[in-house]
Amino acid sequence: MSLISKATQIVVALANKPGVLAGLCSTLGKAGINIIAVHAPEAKGRGKVRVMVIADDLERTKALLKGAKVRFSEEEVLDIEMDNRPGAFGELAGKLSRAKIDIRYAYSTTAAFARARVIIAVPDVNKALAALG
Repeated sequence: MSLISKATQIVVALANKPGVLAGLCSTLGKAGINIIAVHAPEAKGRGKVRVMVIADDLERTKALLKGAKVRFSEEEVLDIEMDNRPGAFGELAGKLSRAKIDIRYAYSTTAAFARARVIIAVPDVNKALAALG
């Protein structure tokens, strides 16, 4: 069984050099904002770092970044809590595939004996929600 919802993540273009990601994450942490998911792929020069905080902290996060003059955008994604078992993600991706929905990117986390959390970016979140419903 999966719990599927829409979520908003913050996207920040950061230089790929030591300390830059630490600075962003430390700034949020010092403000008491807990990062629940982060995607920081390898990139030359500058890369897009995606950060998700709990929904109650989203407005505070945006205000903090604006105050620090950090340029960012917002991106709507699927936030999925699902069974942590072999084949679970394949089943989910298969449903999207059958509905002709492209997965632009995905990232996830889990711990042994815990549920998995998967963040999926798709072109149309509402269509994906309907397909996964």
